Amino acid sequence: MHREPLIVAIDGPSGVGKSTTSRRVARALDIPHIDTGAMYRALGLAALREEVDTHDDAALERLSEAARIDFVPGDRARVLLNGEDVTSLIRTPEVSMAASDVSTVPAVRRCLVRLQQELGRRGGGVLEGRDIGTKVFPETPYKFFLTARPEVRARRRYNELIVKGASPDFATVLGETIARDEQDSTRADSPLRFDVSYTVVDTSDLSIDQVVDAIVGSVRARIKDEG
Repeated sequence: MHREPLIVAIDGPSGVGKSTTSRRVARALDIPHIDTGAMYRALGLAALREEVDTHDDAALERLSEAARIDFVPGDRARVLLNGEDVTSLIRTPEVSMAASDVSTVPAVRRCLVRLQQELGRRGGGVLEGRDIGTKVFPETPYKFFLTARPEVRARRRYNELIVKGASPDFATVLGETIARDEQDSTRADSPLRFDVSYTVVDTSDLSIDQVVDAIVGSVRARIKDEG
């Protein structure tokens, strides 16, 4: 039996299926799903609402200290911003870009990393993001980096927007995907990257079931080997 809280880190760029995969991995392993990306999205939404410049570090630091971000557990955990359910509001392209800006601010990241570590150490969990295995829980041996070709990720995002009733332009969505990759991988604080301690999973040509099975199987095998 695994004695310490089980922490599974799932990192990768947008559009690789981190959220769906993480929820299902958490369910299979019977541990909480902690959506770290949703925290940055919630702050991005707060910045847009309060007309805070997403490149004003000092203002964003004040915003992160004042904002209250909570999770309501469930099969699909709900995200609360200052008591308001913003689960569906934080998935727009505008909020995505704002979240990417917000996430580059060191003081903001320190604030949210502390919260993520508290949640994980309390009862374990599957955490998804861009620096979980390098910054938040570098000590966990259960690290996975999901990737996929940019056009595949853009097509997934495009289809999501269509389902939501939007009328996106694919070329625009692809451009936003590439721009966010560049921004996330070149930022000074906790850039998107992985090392040899990760297991890399290319999801381009895999179903969600196959990705989940690969991760859960790997975790269970390692736990078994550790006795």
